[in-house]
Amino acid sequence: MKIALVGIGKIATDQHVPSIAASADWDLAATVSRHGSVPGVESYTDFDTMLAERPDIRVVSLCLPPVPRHAYAAAALRAGRHVMLEKPPGATLSECHALEAMARAGRLSLFATWHSREAARVAEARAWLAGRELTRLTVTWKEDVRRWHPGQDWIWEPGGIGVFDPGINALSIVTLILPEAVHLTGATLSFPANRQTPIAARLRFFHPGGAQVSAEFDWRQEGDQTWTIVAETSTGILTLLDGGARLIIDGAAPPAPEDGPLNGEYPRLYARMARLVGTGGIDMDLAPLAHVADAFMLGRREDVAPFHW
Repeated sequence: MKIALVGIGKIATDQHVPSIAASADWDLAATVSRHGSVPGVESYTDFDTMLAERPDIRVVSLCLPPVPRHAYAAAALRAGRHVMLEKPPGATLSECHALEAMARAGRLSLFATWHSREAARVAEARAWLAGRELTRLTVTWKEDVRRWHPGQDWIWEPGGIGVFDPGINALSIVTLILPEAVHLTGATLSFPANRQTPIAARLRFFHPGGAQVSAEFDWRQEGDQTWTIVAETSTGILTLLDGGARLIIDGAAPPAPEDGPLNGEYPRLYARMARLVGTGGIDMDLAPLAHVADAFMLGRREDVAPFHW
């Protein structure tokens, strides 16, 4: 299937372009970006022009920042195209619900992607936790914003969600692997004095079985980066490391699964999108975004030192 990639920035170049190129399902037929392009691929600077001139392109993958994404997704759906959304799927829950309604009305596929759910050992963690009694779950997600978002000022503006940009990856894993849903009960959000979004966050959750569930996100980490989830149960301890790439159960690392044709987070996402288009399916799980929205509603704000690149 022919696909257009919209927003040629770091994530598109690092993940989307090679995943599409390696897939037998997809043909990257066009890009839309004000500044970037892909060698050998027809490029546009205007999205409406691409939609008008390329009716043969059935699918659009949006890699734009969250705030402008709704307008592009809505235009694509009105034009009868299937849509794939980078995470988070939108700037608000309401606009995501509106897009889903449009997709259903037009009988089009819509996919809110959560790439961290496709990390190598996440599925095993979910299977291990099924049926076990959780007593404590601790999330520690600390990274260096300068390394992962160099010069990207949009992350500090309203709708950019700040430290929740990586933190929502952790929440996407938690909402997948826990057998029972949790909801936020409190949060502390640390805002740099010169920025509109938080640089750190501490979250507390209610678990229906009484387990203690908490998360800590921080964008000021230097040196080694930390993406860890520890689940303590009545019958053992599970630890996901490196964002779900490594798994330890009761101090031992189970054998890693063999590499397959869909090895990697983004190749698996594009394979999923191909299946959705083939069946006319929609996957708009918004649970991770709901936790972020709740954090902004319930969070206590604390001011911290200004952030400068």
